[in-house]
Amino acid sequence: MALMTADHVPVLATELVALLDPQPGEVAVDATFGAGGHARVVAERLGDDGLLVAIDRDPAAAPRFEAFSAEVPCHTRFVQAPFAQALAALCDEGLRADMVYMDLGVSSMQIDTPARGFSYAAEAPLDMRMDPTTGPTAAELLATWDARRLAGALREYGEERYAAQIARAIVRERERRPLTTTTELVDVVTRAIPTPARFASGHPAKRAFQALRIAVNGELEQLDAALPLAWELLRENGRFAGISFHSLEDRRVKRFLAELARGCICPPDLPVCRCGRTPQAELLARGGTTPGADELAGNPRARSARLRGARKLPTTEASTA
Repeated sequence: MALMTADHVPVLATELVALLDPQPGEVAVDATFGAGGHARVVAERLGDDGLLVAIDRDPAAAPRFEAFSAEVPCHTRFVQAPFAQALAALCDEGLRADMVYMDLGVSSMQIDTPARGFSYAAEAPLDMRMDPTTGPTAAELLATWDARRLAGALREYGEERYAAQIARAIVRERERRPLTTTTELVDVVTRAIPTPARFASGHPAKRAFQALRIAVNGELEQLDAALPLAWELLRENGRFAGISFHSLEDRRVKRFLAELARGCICPPDLPVCRCGRTPQAELLARGGTTPGADELAGNPRARSARLRGARKLPTTEASTA
């Protein structure tokens, strides 16, 4: 997620608004409110009669939402919860939205608050919880997971080539002393990676920190649960958009939308369709939209961002697609 300040525009904001096409009086659900950057540009288009529901699991988002709510023209509502749980609750209460969007991953506010422990660039306690009031910290996972489980997380969530070596190094180090700070973890990871590879593609601890953060917060499990709930929440002709920052997220969004957009699955040699399957979605931004050169010049953190989206087809339109 991008940092939203008075003079900063969130990642792919123009492209997101073009894809969602918010109209006066519509209902929007921002599943990852953060600093409210995307919410602000959407809310301005909803007008006095519109509603924007903001979701964030981080308690620190609540005061930012209060300030945002006082400044935008539309009605607003805040739900503090992981987005899968929040979307499920909204579905259960019968809310229907014209658009649902999510800006996935860790927010710049979280990264830029050293005490949260997300950054490998500053010394801090190894926390990494998006909601610091619940669940095990990164330090607790490092203290209790065996080498096999650690290696699996590093490999799956961080796509770390040296996952096994790093996991073994963590286990050896914790037998000597607990790993409790970011700098201690950076030191262990750096020493576990072969010297030629340490600075071959960015900071040597980048992938390990990503993996640990994803594991602590159950981010991919949340995303897998949230995508169908977001789709259920949409009215006919409603629009969904997702901004991803690494391939693990993007593949999930891409596969989910592609499956919804898929029609007949009968064998190609069958003269007439017998499966009766019709597309539920029209893909928007095929192939995904990435930031342009001007945006990257102002915000290098946007480099890996990719926007995907789809429109929910009406039943009659889907049956004739």
